[in-house]
This record gives sequence, C-alpha cells and structure tokens, in this order.
Amino acid sequence: MGNRRLALALLGLLAALPISGCFPQAGPAPSAPPSASSSPASPAPPSPRPSPASAPGSPTSAAGPTPASAPPSSSRGTPSPTAAGTTPATAPPAGTAPAAELPERVAALTIYYVAVGDGGVAGPAIGCGDSLVATSTAPERFRDQVAPSMRRLLADHRAMLGQSGLYNALYQSDLTYDGAAYDGRTITVYLSGTFTLAGVCDVPRVTAQLERTAITAAGAAQANILVNGRPLAAVLSLK
Repeated sequence: MGNRRLALALLGLLAALPISGCFPQAGPAPSAPPSASSSPASPAPPSPRPSPASAPGSPTSAAGPTPASAPPSSSRGTPSPTAAGTTPATAPPAGTAPAAELPERVAALTIYYVAVGDGGVAGPAIGCGDSLVATSTAPERFRDQVAPSMRRLLADHRAMLGQSGLYNALYQSDLTYDGAAYDGRTITVYLSGTFTLAGVCDVPRVTAQLERTAITAAGAAQANILVNGRPLAAVLSLK
C-alpha cells in the first residue's frame, strides 16, 4: 500500500513536469505587449514633430504676400499728397477769390480833403497847420471799397471841393490805382504815375489824403502806399 502511494506520487510529479514546462513557453507571448507599446510610442513623436515644423512654414509664406500687398496700398496713399500738392499751386488764384466773393453793398465812399490853415479844428491836424477832413460821396454799389474810394480820389482834378473850402492837394497829379493787398492790419496800395505839387506843404497833404482814404475804406490800422513800386515817402522826397 505504501509502494502504491509512492508510485502514484511519482506519477503525479511526472505529470506536473510537462505542465510546468508549458509555462516558460507561454512567457514569450506576454512579452509581445511591451514591443507593441514601444512601437506606437516611436511613430507618434516623429510624425507630429515634422508636421508642426511644416505648419509654421506655411503661415510664414502666407504672411509674406501680405506685406507684399502693403506697398501697393501705401502707393495709393502717395497720389493723395500729390493731389494735395497741386492744391497749393492753385491757392494763389483762389486767394483772389475772397475779394471777388465779398457781398455787394451800396454805401457812400469816404474821401479825405484838406482844410488849409484850420489848425486841427475840423479834423486831425496835419503839416503846415492844416486839418484833414472826411467827406462822403453819393451811395455807390461795390464789393471792395478800397478800389472805388482810391479811384474817386485820384480822378478828382478840382483844386477846391465846391463851396466847402476844402483843398485837394492831388488835383495836378496824374496817378492810377493798380490794386491793393490787405493782411488784416495794413492796407498796401499800388499806384503808378506822377505827382505834381503846388509847394512843400502839399507833401504832408498828399500823404494824409492817400493814406487816410485807404485806411478808412479797408478798415485797416495803417496804410503803405507804393508809387511805381517805390514807397510814397521816397517818391515825395524828390519833389
């Protein structure tokens, strides 16, 4: 009975030997998962890295055309300064437009004559003890008051103004009104022609008549009279 049990135990051991030999052979099969896990890991990193490298390249090339299109847009801006450059070229002619666009008015003109020997009683005192007196004309239609006022004064060749006793120191002179320029303070009047005076006292009289008539017509603070391109004082100093 004991031998039988020993034999059965040996048979059990022999039967167990093939079964345990199968386990080492099955061992390599589980080793496959590690190789499979390494294979996904190796393809994944290389493929994403090249593709991002190429992706920035394409936006960079796309950004390249955008700056290229920018110069055309700036070149479109260039014509506008050019067009603006032509505007100053036309500015001087346009500068004369405001004078022509002044509203038309009907009013009397103020012309100045001299009260000889009045001593500043009838008006502002001027050289040789005289007075400068303002007179008014009949109403006239005009836009620029300087031109008709100066022309009226220069066209008057009477020595005495009617029964008023006022003297015209310009009655012998041959002068033409050529134009005027006003800068907001000074009225510059351009005359051409020649003076003929009756004496030394006519110099301050002529000066006062011309300057005060121009100042009043323009509403200016002072007047600059040019005769044949020269200052009035220089021209009258030769008389």
